[in-house]
Amino acid sequence: MPRPPRNFQPQPFAYHEEIELTIDSQSNLGHGIGRLDGWVVFVAFSLPGEKVRARVYRNAPNYSEADLVAVLEPSPDRVEPVCPLFGDCGGCQYQNFAYSAQLDWKRRQVAELLEHLAGIVFPVDPVVPSPAEFGYRSKITPHFQRPRDGRIEAIGFLKHGRRQQVTDVPRCPIASESINARLEKLRAEVRANALSFQKGATLLLRDSADGSVVTDATAVCEEVVNGVRFEFPAGEFFQNNPHILPAFTGHVAAEASAGGRMRHLVDAYCGSGLFCLTAAEHFEQAAGIEISAAAVDWARRNAENNGIANCRFVGGEAHAIFAEIENAFPPAETAVVIDPPRKGGTPEFLDQLRRFGPARVVYVSCNPATQMRDLKTLTADGLYRLTRVRPFDLFPQTRHLECVVTLEKSGA
Repeated sequence: MPRPPRNFQPQPFAYHEEIELTIDSQSNLGHGIGRLDGWVVFVAFSLPGEKVRARVYRNAPNYSEADLVAVLEPSPDRVEPVCPLFGDCGGCQYQNFAYSAQLDWKRRQVAELLEHLAGIVFPVDPVVPSPAEFGYRSKITPHFQRPRDGRIEAIGFLKHGRRQQVTDVPRCPIASESINARLEKLRAEVRANALSFQKGATLLLRDSADGSVVTDATAVCEEVVNGVRFEFPAGEFFQNNPHILPAFTGHVAAEASAGGRMRHLVDAYCGSGLFCLTAAEHFEQAAGIEISAAAVDWARRNAENNGIANCRFVGGEAHAIFAEIENAFPPAETAVVIDPPRKGGTPEFLDQLRRFGPARVVYVSCNPATQMRDLKTLTADGLYRLTRVRPFDLFPQTRHLECVVTLEKSGA
């Protein structure tokens, strides 16, 4: 048996001890969860309902982690992965999971996080599926490590469970066909110029609406969503599953407008204006707020290029993000859309939002865990009540998803 790492805790299992157990559920990290004599064990790439053999590599204070060795009794939802690198490349967690089952487990996980982190039991809508299960990504960022002896080796993504090792990825099935065609050429170009790299680097490939694939982070990309054309620097954030964006942004607009009851829209964390501009037609006035001055400039340009005259964009300071709009936008007639980074809203921002007190809040998040944490703050003291939770699968074959939560101010 291999020598255990220096900090390995030998209880309750020895290092690389093989165990057999039944997988009961799925974690929000995409790992199967089983129990052996009441002890929790996480097994990557195992599925609920399966009996598996697993090899333990870590014992934490109240759980263990193990590698999947063999599936003894497979789940009826187990399918053959499309990618030959699945299980080695860390990009996907669910390619062995039938798509309908992926959606069901993602819905369950949102409901569990809502109950455990926000203290709210509430029905979660079925996850809206992506129209494309593969070939949907319009952006990828493969990377490589420092050249050795003048040669660049693996160009791809981090290996599963590793922080440094890279899996060589000649082709990515969840990326668009145009990106994969360009990836082949870009890999050859990078290797041919290996001597020009003194250290590792991250590459960029991003689809643009004109049919090109952009590899320069500063170049301008285009995307069209519900008839609105957006321009933005290729290296900046923009949702990278264009197939589902019409339904996704349409839902946010519908929830914010509440059937026409809301006259004003505020889009906090607006970026280049995705939600603000696609929803503008439902409101008398709309305002996007963004701390990044560069993003505000792109949002203004997008509004002008699309002839959307009822939107304005302002640079909001962290200490007074609503200062420029609270007089012009009466809270009782205003909906606020927020789409913060994965870490969620800061306590300072959430406090400002509660003080502003809009009639509706539509909270969009790629991290339901921090979203539900923030939801607990927003619903404290009964200030807001939950009216809808609807997940969207922007990231098929992976553990990730976007979740849209709608809140209404009590008494509104």
